[in-house]
Amino acid sequence: MISSLPSIAGFVRPDIDWHAVAPELTLLGVGAVVTLLDIVLLERGRAYTSALAGIGLLVALIPIVTLAADGTTREMFGGAFVVDDFALILKAMFIVVAYIVVLLSTNYIAEGDYWENEYYGLMLSAVMGMVLMASARDLVTIFVALELLSIPAYLLAAWRKADPKSNEAGLKYYLMGVFASAIMLYGMSLLFGLAGDTRLSAISDAVSGGDANPVVILGIIFVIVGFAFKVSGFPFHTWAPDTYEGAPTPVTAFLAVASKAAGFVALMQLVHAGFPGRDDVYQPLLWILALGSMTAGNLIALRQENIVRLMAYSGVSQAGFMLAPLAVAGDIGDDALSAVIIYLLIYAAMNLGAFAVIIAVARRTASGEISSYAGLFKYAPGMTILMTVFLFSLAGIPPLGGWFAKFAVFRALVDANTGWGYSLAAIAAVNSVIALFYYAKVARMMWFEDAPEEADTSALRVPPSLIAALGLTAAATLLFGIYPAAITHFTEGTLIALPY
Repeated sequence: MISSLPSIAGFVRPDIDWHAVAPELTLLGVGAVVTLLDIVLLERGRAYTSALAGIGLLVALIPIVTLAADGTTREMFGGAFVVDDFALILKAMFIVVAYIVVLLSTNYIAEGDYWENEYYGLMLSAVMGMVLMASARDLVTIFVALELLSIPAYLLAAWRKADPKSNEAGLKYYLMGVFASAIMLYGMSLLFGLAGDTRLSAISDAVSGGDANPVVILGIIFVIVGFAFKVSGFPFHTWAPDTYEGAPTPVTAFLAVASKAAGFVALMQLVHAGFPGRDDVYQPLLWILALGSMTAGNLIALRQENIVRLMAYSGVSQAGFMLAPLAVAGDIGDDALSAVIIYLLIYAAMNLGAFAVIIAVARRTASGEISSYAGLFKYAPGMTILMTVFLFSLAGIPPLGGWFAKFAVFRALVDANTGWGYSLAAIAAVNSVIALFYYAKVARMMWFEDAPEEADTSALRVPPSLIAALGLTAAATLLFGIYPAAITHFTEGTLIALPY
C-alpha cells in the first residue's frame, strides 16, 4: 500500500532535504523529550515541562530563520511539500503563537489537578500539524496536517475532565470537526478523481479552463465548506461559542488564533494554487461566507454577557474580514494572500493579548461574565489599559495594529475593482462600526462602572509568565499599528511557489 502511494500521486521518491523539514523534526523531538521526562521523573518532572515546551518552540524558530536567510524555495515529494516565503512566515507565526500560549498556560495548568506532560505534548503535536500545513501543496498532506492539529485540539478542549462544560466543549468540537472533515474529504475525493493526482498544481490544471462541470463545482464547494467549519465561518460556526466557553481559557486562545489560522492557510493554498482558474465557483461562495460571518458574528456578539462567548462571536466576525480578500483573489492574486496574512499576524497579537487579560482577571473574579469587569480600573489599572488597547485594536481604531489589518482588507477589496469587492468593502465598513459597540461595552464596564461591594479590590497579582505574554502581545499590537512596514516587509511580492 505504502509503496503504491508515489505512483498514485505522480511523485518521484526524492532525497529528503533535512534542512527543509528541520522545524517539524524539532517539534517532534521536543514532544518526545517531554514525554520521556514525564516517564522518567514522574511528579518531579511537572516543574520543568512548560519551560521545556517553551524552549523547544523557540529552538524550532532557528531553522525557520536559517531557511529564510537562505532564500531558496525547496520542494520535496514531487511538489507536495514546499518551503517558500509563504510557508516560512506562517510557520514562524504558529510557533510564536504557541510559545505565547505556553506562557498563558504555565500557571493555569500547574494549578490544576492534571499532569502537564499530556497538555504540552498535545499542544506540540497540534503545532506540528500547523507547521506542516504551511508547506502542504497536496490534498493528502493538507488532510494529514489538518488531522494532526485537530485531534489534539479535540482532547485539549476537554482537558478539564471533571468539568461537564469542558467535556461538552470537547464533544461538540469533536463531532462538528469530524462532520466537517467528512465533507471536506468527499470534496477532495471528487477533485482527485477528476485530476488523477492529489497535488494542487495538477488539480489546478484539471479544473481550469472552460465551463465548470458539476463534479468540479461540487468538489470545490465541499472542500471550502469543510474548511469554513475549521475557521468558524457563518453558518458553520455553531461549535465555537460553547467550545470556547467550556475549554480551558489558554486552549480557547489557542483555538481562536492558531487553529483558525491553520484553516485559513489551507484555504489560501487551495484558492491560490488549487483553484486559480475557478473563481466563478469559489467567489460567490466565499462572498456569502464573508458577508454572513461579519454580520452574524457582530450582531450576535452585541447580546453576549459572557466575555469568552463575546470573543467567540468576535472571532466569527473577524473570520469574515479574513475571508473577504479570498473572495476577490481571482482579481488581485497575491495581494489577497498578503491581506489575509497581515490580518492573521495582527489578529494573533491582539486576540492573544485579550485572552491573557481574561485569564489574569479570572484568577481574581473566578467569573467570565462581563459584569465582573466592573470597576477594574480601580484595582487593576494596568490590566484595564491593556484590555482597552486590545479591544480597540480588534475594533480597528488607529494607531493600534487592528486599523492596519482592516486597511489591508479594504485596500484589497477596492483594488479588485469589481462589484464583488466594492460591495464587501461597504459591508465590512458597516460591520466595523457595529463591532465597536460591543468592544466599547466592555471598556465602559472597566473604566466607568463601580466594582460590586463584595468584590475584592486589592491589587491584582499577575504571574510572571502572564506578564511576559501581555508584554509581547501589547508590543506587537502597538508596533504593527505605528510601523506597519514591520509586517509588509515580509508579505510583499510572490508568496506561494507553484511547482509544476
